[in-house]
Amino acid sequence: MTPDLHPLIEAATGSAVASVRPLAGGHNAALFTVALADGRKLIAKVGYGLEPEGFMLRHLASHSRLPVPAVHHGDDRLLLMDFVEGGDAITPQAEEHAAELVADLHGIAAPRYGFPRSTPIGPLPQDNAESDDWIAFFRDRRLLAMARAALEEGRIDAALMHRIEALAGRLPELIGTPAPPVLVHGDLWTGNVLVRGGRVTAFIDPAIHHADPEVELAFTTLFGTFGAAFFRRYGEMRPLRPGFFEVRRDLYNLYPLLVHVRLFGGSYVGSVERIVRRFA
Repeated sequence: MTPDLHPLIEAATGSAVASVRPLAGGHNAALFTVALADGRKLIAKVGYGLEPEGFMLRHLASHSRLPVPAVHHGDDRLLLMDFVEGGDAITPQAEEHAAELVADLHGIAAPRYGFPRSTPIGPLPQDNAESDDWIAFFRDRRLLAMARAALEEGRIDAALMHRIEALAGRLPELIGTPAPPVLVHGDLWTGNVLVRGGRVTAFIDPAIHHADPEVELAFTTLFGTFGAAFFRRYGEMRPLRPGFFEVRRDLYNLYPLLVHVRLFGGSYVGSVERIVRRFA
């Protein structure tokens, strides 16, 4: 946090900066807590390529009832947001609250799959060119696009790429008839869900687009973000189609697994191979 950013913060908030403390770091940014002279507390994200995150948080704030931090400033170098209390574990009570919030988000319909602009997932770009065909969108814009990037970077080999391509050819029979496009958060893992006192206080770091909501639900199971309490409550509001847990969950989780292959490599390659062997 360099001093030349202080005037931007003060102009965005109307208050002088009282103190700045380092909080954490990520792939493309460092996090700081900023105390203002008027008593407010903010989060500053400083790095590069941050404008899309500010856009996505503002889009969720204006187009949904999903709780997200208010954005005071957002450009490629600096993202300034309200500090939101979190830090508690995700309890069954919090899972039920999350289910209600996510089910409400998934009630926001869209005319086509994709999005009018690019929305990255973490530091990686996503092609959101819009489509009327969900299976083609997921195959070409998500699964194969991420796998080919992993191949080019040397994260997976040609043999695995060939098996992924073979699996992609089976997606119509494996997925069947998809749900219509709805707004999704796009990156619902545990670290992006803030909880306090058994309630979700905010969802952060989105990767929004319009999708079959099952792709979002699958991601919540990948790292144990949500479990039985979430799916019981979500299902009361939006019943799941048969075959989600048995088939489509693993298929859809190939995409975030490939994201992790590109970012971290290692054991995630084995997870991709296990799913591909199962279906291809």
